[in-house]
Amino acid sequence: MTPPENVRRVACVGAGVIGGGWVAHFLARGYDVTAWDPAPGAAQKLRRLVDAAWPALTSLGLAEGASADRLTVAATLEQAVADAEFVQESAPEKLDLKRDLLARLDAATPPGVVIASSTSGYPMTDMQTTAADPSRLVVGHPFNPPYLIPLVEVVGGERTDAAAVAWAARFYESAGKSVITMDNEVPGFIANRLQEALWREALHMVANGEATVRDIDLSITEGPGLRWAVMGPMLTFALAGGEGGMAHMLDHFGPSLKSPWTRLEAPELDTELYDAVVTGCDEAAGGRTIADLVAERDQGVIEVLRATGRLGREGGAR
Repeated sequence: MTPPENVRRVACVGAGVIGGGWVAHFLARGYDVTAWDPAPGAAQKLRRLVDAAWPALTSLGLAEGASADRLTVAATLEQAVADAEFVQESAPEKLDLKRDLLARLDAATPPGVVIASSTSGYPMTDMQTTAADPSRLVVGHPFNPPYLIPLVEVVGGERTDAAAVAWAARFYESAGKSVITMDNEVPGFIANRLQEALWREALHMVANGEATVRDIDLSITEGPGLRWAVMGPMLTFALAGGEGGMAHMLDHFGPSLKSPWTRLEAPELDTELYDAVVTGCDEAAGGRTIADLVAERDQGVIEVLRATGRLGREGGAR
């Protein structure tokens, strides 16, 4: 097995919005990429997608030797993966299709090469059932567009070798991604479950006439979304506790979990959950004080506001 840091050729199977985004990302990181997609006109669409993404990728900074000319579109799946050192599958979200395709990829890909699926929600345990060697099959779930959003969630199935999960995480990190390696399979993974919860509540509010679509979008882009771009909901809420941090926040706002602020049922805020959240925030702070975190958040929000044109050139409100 090639060390993750030494991989030079990647195969991308499925070249739609997600698969094409992966192609663009890998090309920008200096890899040789071979792609395959059975859809009519897929090659032309893929090259248009890469061309459209290239200015943004150039702005971000291309790796040495990066070039859109390092893309090869194969005529068959077998040709695409024949000399691959890593395979990224991005087929449509249909379980039977995923199962069959992963089994075909396993049969055609050189032994030992890790094969990752971009699935948005299927557990690998459910997808690896027909593969001859399920030990090398992992989930590598990106966010759209994969060439811009850093996050990849990595998790194996029940029959996945832990070494394959670790290899995939190291590969994605060497390819410029921010990686969450999950210890357990969870339908929808982590980030999708969080955004799905927000999405469902938004639909409830529109359906009940409680808010308009514009209200909902503004409530995020002009509200908590600005803070979430700097630090996640846990540390953001920890700062709501002032110098007392998350412990004070839970003591003060914990009772509101019983209020009808959302259609989701809140978990019982018992001692175990309380301690897990407080300890987790302390670990995430990494030695930074509340004052340090407040300063980091404030500067980050200012930079987001300025970058999105919501502050004047001199830093004042428009």
